[in-house]
Amino acid sequence: MAIPSAPPGTDHPAAAEAATQRFPELYVPEMPFAMPELQALAADGLLDRLHHRGYTLPGVAASPQLRARAAAGAVPPSVRQRVVAGRMTAAWIYGCAAEPDRLALLVDAKRRVSSLRNTRGCTLHEVKLGPFDVVSLGGLMVSSPLRTALDIALHVDAGRAIPALESLLARPQKDVRLRLLVLAIEATPRVPHKRAALEKLAALAPALVAGGPVHVEHAVDPADSAEDVAQVLGVTHFEGKL
Repeated sequence: MAIPSAPPGTDHPAAAEAATQRFPELYVPEMPFAMPELQALAADGLLDRLHHRGYTLPGVAASPQLRARAAAGAVPPSVRQRVVAGRMTAAWIYGCAAEPDRLALLVDAKRRVSSLRNTRGCTLHEVKLGPFDVVSLGGLMVSSPLRTALDIALHVDAGRAIPALESLLARPQKDVRLRLLVLAIEATPRVPHKRAALEKLAALAPALVAGGPVHVEHAVDPADSAEDVAQVLGVTHFEGKL
């Protein structure tokens, strides 16, 4: 059951590649150890817990790709291509929040969701998704950073939402901007929890929110797609895989 130490000299590219092939980045139940063995290895300090069903070797950087792979392992293969990791789960994948107790999975309203109701350990949210609201990351579909920030502002309690939004805004990629979030929410006149979402954003930058609503010449209805908001605001989005 023991995992041997990685050999010295793995700082060389070829040696590092060989070590990666010998020592997987991610250990999940039955690949090759059972869950009790993984827990025992973690208790002995031979593995670090990344996710409730995923472990890594000590010192392995927890990248968004690796966290997405770990989350994908908790989604039944039969539904994995029909759901999108979103909200606080997506924030965790991006490294902007703690691991949530349950996976938050988004299901496009155009898809049948009845067959997904019994998915264990997950919370399903039926939403409208645009093509630029989703990226492919580590073998799992994940809501884009902008869509993630919008959903968190609208649907997550302030105690968890504000730190996650602050982290999303601070990402080195600068792919989420506070001004855009404010405009996006103001552009959706009939979306539930709009006032509460603006209060959360005001906690981050009062000058952008205080003094009344932001004027938007052409409002969006319905308000579910970050792609629709981007079109109204003239913001360029790029579809791609991370």
